[in-house]
Amino acid sequence: MSNSTLARTTACTLHTIIQIGCLVILATSGISLADEESEEVATHVLAAETALNQHEYQNASAEYRMASELSEDPEVAGQATRIAYTYGFNDDAIRAARRWVELDPDDDEAMLYMAQLYLRTGEIRESRRAFEKLLKKDDSPVDERLMALIPMLSQEDPTNGYELMRQLARPFPKSVFARYSVAIMALQAGDTETAGKEAKQAIAIDPDWVKPHLLYARSLLLSGDEAGAIDYASRLVGDDPDPDPEARLELAIMLVSAGRDDDALSQVNQILLEQPYRTDALRLMAIINFRLDHMDAAKADFEDLLASGNFQMDALYYLGRIADRRDEFEEAIRNYSQVTSGDNAVLSQSRAAGIMAQQGEHEKALKHLSSFAEINPNFAVDMLRAKAQLMVSIDRNDEALELFDQVVTYRPDDEGVRLGRAALLLRMGRLDDAIGQYRHAVERWPESSMSLNALGYTLADMTDQYDEAEKLIRKALDLEPDSAAIIDSWGWVLYRQGRSEEALGFLEKAYEKLRDPEVAGHIVEVLLSLDRADDAVRALQQAEVLFPKSELLMKLREQHFQETP
Repeated sequence: MSNSTLARTTACTLHTIIQIGCLVILATSGISLADEESEEVATHVLAAETALNQHEYQNASAEYRMASELSEDPEVAGQATRIAYTYGFNDDAIRAARRWVELDPDDDEAMLYMAQLYLRTGEIRESRRAFEKLLKKDDSPVDERLMALIPMLSQEDPTNGYELMRQLARPFPKSVFARYSVAIMALQAGDTETAGKEAKQAIAIDPDWVKPHLLYARSLLLSGDEAGAIDYASRLVGDDPDPDPEARLELAIMLVSAGRDDDALSQVNQILLEQPYRTDALRLMAIINFRLDHMDAAKADFEDLLASGNFQMDALYYLGRIADRRDEFEEAIRNYSQVTSGDNAVLSQSRAAGIMAQQGEHEKALKHLSSFAEINPNFAVDMLRAKAQLMVSIDRNDEALELFDQVVTYRPDDEGVRLGRAALLLRMGRLDDAIGQYRHAVERWPESSMSLNALGYTLADMTDQYDEAEKLIRKALDLEPDSAAIIDSWGWVLYRQGRSEEALGFLEKAYEKLRDPEVAGHIVEVLLSLDRADDAVRALQQAEVLFPKSELLMKLREQHFQETP
């Protein structure tokens, strides 16, 4: 079943409800009820539809779930499940799905929702049982069908998906398909050691199947053995008089990861010379040209990719970015707006709205996000968050805070939302409230470098609680030693403790990793504290070339260098 099927809703508009009456909702949803239950069920459906029109998604989910519990019609439970699943309210979705399966145990769609919801909530055993029932309904061997589950399992938590695949594959220790499927999920969960072992087992079972070889090479790459991965993939290509294009494509991907873009492009060109219809190779060539700043070539490649009908969301996203970089804003908005699915959908819609806001069309930008949410309900909560961030950018902070509060209610376990709300409180001058939010985040996610760094930096920058800030940032740095943002925070807390010489080295290291005006500003201030005014001026001037519109750098110049050109 397609993702669009999983995400679909059959909601009717509020004006239809008012015009024709709430029973029409049931009819337009394909729901048929006995007279004695119609009125009560329809009341809940009406309340749900009203809530949806008012963007009260959680209330809508609860009302649909209550309707499903009162009705004997599986379509009511199906609608309740789809709504709750789409908007991410897992408790309501599971209860509705259970009701759906209870009313129609032979419905594959109901069982699939049940399986995915159990996986999403970490109930692996129950998810496995549901998936096993679905797998056994087909005549083809179960182990061969495990591979078909990989995209579905990858949509949810990768650790849960990995564990589920391990359990599903356990009865098939000698199956190449089972071993390969476990290896794929292990790699997605970050267990590169197991991924490599499982891939080697698959190779031992069927040495001629190229995919396990490619997966083994990928496991080497992700485990940090870049040279070993490239060597293994190179031998797959070089030792075969007629190499599989998949092997050549994998080698190209590895070369890209190693920064050898020209070598990667040579491999891709060879694939396209032999198989000009390979749109996966065309996609990689387009991305490489984009990375190399060959914008004309990249644009032509992505336009060809778009015309092919494959990888359209990727093509539109990159065409949007190319137009954006060239200040062709109308074209950028047009391309971004068409990215309606995939990993870049939220980013694309946010950027389209951001361009509108930069052009002074604030209401148009907000309406764009709202309209996208209505058409694509699976992104509705993401669009609320995007609207909140947009309102912050146009200084409508009170409205932004209301939206953040709403998103926190919908997604209480989303760390990023919590930190975004705290950052807004800080922007509004509510320091104590912001620190309280950051402390809550650290308590909730004690091993998160993101939360630790956010609280530590705020304490270092805005208070005199330097010792606590140092402990927090040190822990964050232990967790993520290569993070430029955390290295910058570490340098800043050293500076605030009066250890400017030590601080400068860390700040310069952070700036090498991340060209950011705030890091540049920190370097300027530390140089001033070391009585190196000439160096501070040069550092500021260099940063201003990179970030001519940075308000932070403008303020720094006004504060310290009013007479310096």
